[in-house]
Amino acid sequence: MTVTSPQGFRAAGITAGLKASGTPDLALVVNDGPEHTAAAVFTSNRVVGAPVMWSRQAVKDGVARAVVLNSGGANVCTGPGGFQDAHATAEKVADELGIGAIDVLVGSTGLIGVRLAADKLLAGVPVAVGALAADDAGGLAAATAIMTTDTVPKTAVRTVETPSGGTFTVGGMAKGAGMLAPALATMLCVITTDASVAAADADAALRAATRVTFDRVDSDGAMSTSDTVVLMASGASNVTPDLDVLTDAVTAICADLARQLVADAEGASHDIAITVTNATTEDAALAVARAVSRSNLVKAAVFGNDPNWGRILSQVGTVPEEVAPFDPAELDVSVNGVLVCKAGGAYEPPEKVDMAAARDVTFTIDLHAGDAEVTLWTNDLTHDYVHENSAYSS
Repeated sequence: MTVTSPQGFRAAGITAGLKASGTPDLALVVNDGPEHTAAAVFTSNRVVGAPVMWSRQAVKDGVARAVVLNSGGANVCTGPGGFQDAHATAEKVADELGIGAIDVLVGSTGLIGVRLAADKLLAGVPVAVGALAADDAGGLAAATAIMTTDTVPKTAVRTVETPSGGTFTVGGMAKGAGMLAPALATMLCVITTDASVAAADADAALRAATRVTFDRVDSDGAMSTSDTVVLMASGASNVTPDLDVLTDAVTAICADLARQLVADAEGASHDIAITVTNATTEDAALAVARAVSRSNLVKAAVFGNDPNWGRILSQVGTVPEEVAPFDPAELDVSVNGVLVCKAGGAYEPPEKVDMAAARDVTFTIDLHAGDAEVTLWTNDLTHDYVHENSAYSS
């Protein structure tokens, strides 16, 4: 049920000793082909890690045969030495697999500004290669090895029947529980498929999928320096799906993983779906949803099970008119299906809203300005989030 579910892939996760906890910290996913198509999207943060620098260049030709990922160190702000570490890691994997280093992508997550224990990392690569397996155990081990503050590994799989009758499978794994804010990607993620896919189609499908999934998870407004989402296609199914079919399948995997990220957000007790309806454009709806999702006052109110629609409306009003036109006197807000604000004023009593009964909370904000709609996921702000991020140096 993970990256090894599609044909043509092996994976492993081992302990290289990068984490003081002694938990698994080195993952490897290998595409055995016969095709080795790849695409990737990365953080838009201007401060990026050496693995992002390396992988951006390596994936430009639309080919990748392996992805090596480590937790226990982000390899960000580590200077030329850090880039040498990323390069050496790709070289080591390539040597062990008998392939070229330019076909090995690298991903890292953990503390920023600290050099990796490169000797341990490189020594772990042959162990990971030896542990490669094409079964679920191999995929789950890889998903476990990329965890940092995650409490559970995150995996997904879909098998799709094409209109012509053939089937292909898409699998995925991701990590992320904090620093979840959009910019094409929001964490480390590897997606695999046994479909036969042209490089241009892989890139188009991945960008379309991340735009409406990972780019609409905004847990804490903190954009990572290491965000990487990789799609690899082996062609082992001998099925070439139409682009729209492939895009739908990749989007389903990304959506599944994105929801798992929100559900495991650091210290969260509520998952919040913010839906903005009847906006002039999709971008306008997204700007409004994002403004609400980044309000600590709104998030704290949800933690306290308080349907404080005034805080929601206040955030809606921070979006400039040129970005999202609307009439404040026409705004409606529903919380968990109860219309607490109508035409910019109080409507149903807030006491009708039960926010304590379930983890999921829904906000629906009707702008009455157009016909575009967007849903963005976030979570509440809790004591546990503050504690975890004051105790975890990052």
